[in-house]
Amino acid sequence: MILANMGLFSKIKPTIKIQPIKKDGFSGWTKCSGCPEIIHASELSQNFQCCPKCGHHHRLTYKQRIDLLADEGTFVEQFTHIKPVDSLGFVDTESYQKRLDASQEKTQRDDAICVGTCLLHKQAVALAVLDFSFMGGSMGSVVGERLTCLIELAREQRLPLIIVSASGGARMQESILSLMQMAKTSAALAKLHEAKIPYISVLTNPTTGGVTASFATLGDVIVAEPDALIAFAGPRVVEQTIGQKLPPKAQKSEFLLEKGMLDCVVKRSELKDLLGALISFLTHNERDPLAQKMSERLKELLKRAENSCV
Repeated sequence: MILANMGLFSKIKPTIKIQPIKKDGFSGWTKCSGCPEIIHASELSQNFQCCPKCGHHHRLTYKQRIDLLADEGTFVEQFTHIKPVDSLGFVDTESYQKRLDASQEKTQRDDAICVGTCLLHKQAVALAVLDFSFMGGSMGSVVGERLTCLIELAREQRLPLIIVSASGGARMQESILSLMQMAKTSAALAKLHEAKIPYISVLTNPTTGGVTASFATLGDVIVAEPDALIAFAGPRVVEQTIGQKLPPKAQKSEFLLEKGMLDCVVKRSELKDLLGALISFLTHNERDPLAQKMSERLKELLKRAENSCV
């Protein structure tokens, strides 16, 4: 009786704190695409989205790319009034309009390019960045038109032009309309060249198809990030066509530099400084110390070429 009053045999269960099961989700860790290492997102962010172990360059969003190159708070987007439309009523497994709607919802962008003006090391430039997350950075009518408008703006205001490419090529859902952008952008760049305004092309992983076959490889200086795939047709398509394996690292930036298609391969951490020096050099700004070194080196190479011809 006494024990019962003390509650020893009470049916009331004691309160036990039960920890809820942790929901699955992003923990901040990611597997490097270039090596077996697991890296935390904060470490990647501090290292320009490059693996600190193997140096693999992970893909950047268009916003990250602008933040990397433009001086803080100086980028002004242009020509946002140009919007995509399904002119052909194209349908494959689903309509082109549905694909556009899905990409716009996913990326919160209306198409695969962002163009505008900014300062880069206090030098005014026209900057275009292709966004691979929007339908593989494919070039449709909007990409071609915005890019052409930016090139014309650069010519009118005499601004050096920088285009950062990351693309799977021309957008198949726009058929001939997308292929026309190759000619249009190339013609605009020809006029820019006639006006003696520098154009620097930056190729990132991947740059393929109609983008490679047009504006991406028309730069006065062509720069690429390490280990970037740069090609017209990808390695699998080429191997199936020619019936043999490609050489190791074929169609990668280092291979193309060796074959003379590129001017230099540069790490992402050094890209802004190099672009700033190239702009200073090409616009005859002798105040930049790196541009001075480049000028002296060029004079030295020209002198050697003259002596070898004598």
